[in-house]
Amino acid sequence: MSRRALRRLRGESRGQALPGEDSPLPSREEEAGEEDEEDDDGGAGAAAAAEPPPAGGHRRRRRPRQEPAGRVANLFELIPNEEPEDDPAPQEEEGYSRLQEEGHAGNEEGEPGAVELDRQKDGEETEELDQPISNSKPRKKKKKRKSKKSAVDEATCPRDGGDTEDIESILVRIENSNEPSCPSQSRAVSDSRPLLYIEHRNLNPETELKRYFGARAVLGDQRPRQRQRQYVRSTWLTVPKNSWPRQGKTGISMKLLESKRGLQHFAFEHHREYQQAQFKFWDAVESLDPNNLVLLLQMIPHHVDSLLQLSDICRMQEDQEMAGDLIERALYTLECAFHPMFSLTSGACRLDYRRSENRAFYLALFKHMGFLERRGCPRTALEFCKLILSLDPENDPLCMLLTIDVLSLRAREYAFLTRLAQEWESHRNLSQLPNFAFSVPLAYFFLSQQEDLPEAELGQAHERAASLIRQSLIMFPSVLMPLLDRCSVQPDSTVASHPFFGPSAQLSKPHPECSSVPAPAVDSLPLSAVPPPALNQLVSLYVGRTHSLWKDPAVMAWLEAHVHAVLRMVDAHDPALQEAEEKRKVRYQNAPRNVHRHVILSEIKEATAALPPEVTSQPIMGFDPLPPLDSIVSYTRPERASRPSSESTFSLFFRSLLPNFSLQGDVRAGAEEEPGAGQDLNQGVNRLMAAMRDMLANIQFQEPPRDDNPEGDGGEWD
Repeated sequence: MSRRALRRLRGESRGQALPGEDSPLPSREEEAGEEDEEDDDGGAGAAAAAEPPPAGGHRRRRRPRQEPAGRVANLFELIPNEEPEDDPAPQEEEGYSRLQEEGHAGNEEGEPGAVELDRQKDGEETEELDQPISNSKPRKKKKKRKSKKSAVDEATCPRDGGDTEDIESILVRIENSNEPSCPSQSRAVSDSRPLLYIEHRNLNPETELKRYFGARAVLGDQRPRQRQRQYVRSTWLTVPKNSWPRQGKTGISMKLLESKRGLQHFAFEHHREYQQAQFKFWDAVESLDPNNLVLLLQMIPHHVDSLLQLSDICRMQEDQEMAGDLIERALYTLECAFHPMFSLTSGACRLDYRRSENRAFYLALFKHMGFLERRGCPRTALEFCKLILSLDPENDPLCMLLTIDVLSLRAREYAFLTRLAQEWESHRNLSQLPNFAFSVPLAYFFLSQQEDLPEAELGQAHERAASLIRQSLIMFPSVLMPLLDRCSVQPDSTVASHPFFGPSAQLSKPHPECSSVPAPAVDSLPLSAVPPPALNQLVSLYVGRTHSLWKDPAVMAWLEAHVHAVLRMVDAHDPALQEAEEKRKVRYQNAPRNVHRHVILSEIKEATAALPPEVTSQPIMGFDPLPPLDSIVSYTRPERASRPSSESTFSLFFRSLLPNFSLQGDVRAGAEEEPGAGQDLNQGVNRLMAAMRDMLANIQFQEPPRDDNPEGDGGEWD
């Protein structure tokens, strides 16, 4: 077969040739010689010419003539590509494909039987050869990807002939690649973020549970069925459940009040329909009947205050699952009402607690944080605590600084706690709070026990922890004995008998003449005088929350060593003791209202018992505990002339007997004189008992008429 026939068979034009050939355009003499060769081959290959042509109608392929290399065989190779590739791999692959074509040509020359095989497979060859040249580029990219994958496999998977040392080194390299390159780099990245930075993935408790137990243990084989799945709005605070009522128009929205100094101030807004529901809710609360709340939620399933109040009732009845579910429903309702510009993670969005519409969001977040902590998700609870604090960090209406240290220790976020203490000490005086005074040195102690830190950082953390715990024991000596008592640890005789930490420091300051303590010890007694009432609340709150963290034997041994060091300072009359005593006399006299609100919401018995009488004497509602004195009210409850229809059965019964009896009317009249008196249950019960006594006292029994003939003889029935 001639050269020209071979080109026709391959589908090439006259300007194209094989990559290894010299002249792209043959001369006229060569073409004439090729025609002569075809004529000469007619006699020699008569038998071959007599054979029927192939099915594709092409002639027999002939080996191309070898020409000297050094010149460009294909003119199209001189045209540059529109998208140049970065690596020179395609040139090597072109040479590889060129060698393959030369190898096929050598097989045709060396094996005569290959010509017959080519005839039988002419149809398949023509389909492959007729493909355009432009299709070769995607094939090269695929080869490149395969080559990269093979290189990775060779690097990760050793050959059979490798040594065991190579296998171990590869495994170590793979483990190191999965872990962060350096702990200092990860800490540098975390330090560059804002202090109250919030991550969306940390708001989901399943993320933390998966980290502890694995995804299979948390999720199991639960796969949502697409047919039964409801299309609900995706949220960050909670995950909607299929058992919840369908979310419609809630009547709650959020508006942007103002933007100044890079901060955006928002506020929730109640529509007219929601205001009517709020009036019904207040009536249900005044009725003191939880069934009225249930009926209200059946009619309006998205009423937030009803969900919060009913959650408290379920929690008091030990139904924790239902209580937590109601809180999540309230959060979902409020999140669906978010403004498009309101962001949970930016830290620049503010909500004023003085507005009554905003308080439900604060309380729902706080109660949800408590459920997460009891569920065993301290990292998620810490993220919610940071979210509440970021909504109003200047005023801190729920006093989240009293619990953020405990959550940081339980979540093992020691670096965050130490950073918070360093950055906020200048303008918030965090060291003057007992919880920060003891939690920060404890965090430094835990940091000094970590093995992944450099030796220099470990030494600095240990020294910092030692100095801070001594300062804390000097400033707040009344913390030690209650803490040891809750940890079930009996102090030694030196500590128990010393007046600085002994019972004298917890009860009162004895007079030197009436005391059995020696005179030298009495001189140091004023340094540990009776703590103020506000300080008692803070100490009781901290001890009730963190006593479990101090039960570690290593922590207790570390604390014992520094307690004895402080006692030596007391005996030496260190001037730092007198300075701490002066600070305690001036400060901690009266706790602010947000601290009382935090103590009420925390529900720690020791701290609640330390509340002052002016707080415990007034009624406290779960949906709005201790509202601010300068509250901003958007709408008020209208006055009603008619009596409410939701009166109890006893009230209706006594009203039928005594028309002048009015339980709720008298309560409402007293409420005008004293705010909140209409919600006092004791007053209503006392009035009810007084009405019962009056009714029983006014009852007169009439004697039956006497008969003149008692025996009744002679009487007739007719």
